[in-house]
Amino acid sequence: MASILNIEGLSYHYGNNPDPVFANLDLRMEDGEFIAVVGGSGVGKSTLLRCVAGLASASHGSIELQVEEDDTRRSRSVVFQDGRLMPWRRLRSNVAYGLKGLKLTAEEKANRVDEVLKLARLDQLADRWPHQLSGGQVQRGGIARALAVKPHLLLMDEPFSAVDAITRQHLQDQLLAIWEQTRKAVMFITHDIEEAIYLADRVVVLSGSPANIALDQRIELPRPRRRGSDDLQALAQDIANAL
Repeated sequence: MASILNIEGLSYHYGNNPDPVFANLDLRMEDGEFIAVVGGSGVGKSTLLRCVAGLASASHGSIELQVEEDDTRRSRSVVFQDGRLMPWRRLRSNVAYGLKGLKLTAEEKANRVDEVLKLARLDQLADRWPHQLSGGQVQRGGIARALAVKPHLLLMDEPFSAVDAITRQHLQDQLLAIWEQTRKAVMFITHDIEEAIYLADRVVVLSGSPANIALDQRIELPRPRRRGSDDLQALAQDIANAL
């Protein structure tokens, strides 16, 4: 499998603070791989994602995204903690927003929107306003918008942290169904160890001060995985010990 992301020697400082949040961080990611990044508060999980997304600039080191240039898609897209749907746009228009600037015909854009709305199981809600959607539907709308640009790398920053536990489990399963259909490379930030091992191919633990990778654990268990199984619980304990 080809490498899609190479991070070497990455360090990040907040402002003029002399102490880095993380330092000399190396991480490689394969195309189609689902990686979950976990760690305690303040270790720089979301900051790492923002650096990969191009929303923050690292102090040192390099981030190389190995993808072909294509003006009909974007190299990466981000799903945030909330759906960030614009309240003055209907769901369909929200999903289409990221397509601005891509070299697509109006018909191609419409087809893209229809495709991802169906993938996210929102096609029957396309003409609703954000306030007419549940929290889970709003978050799926954010995922659909991120997928519409056909990113090589999907970056997800604790996307299910704002919903209740039952909705969270449903969203996890829906995300896995989407990933199994699209096989996008996914970097998923979470503070929830059980979520990480349920979803990911690999779990990367950030720990320390400055933070670095304390554990890079491949999850070899077959899918679909059973929540609360002894195997998952044993892995969760190993990961907790590395925090």
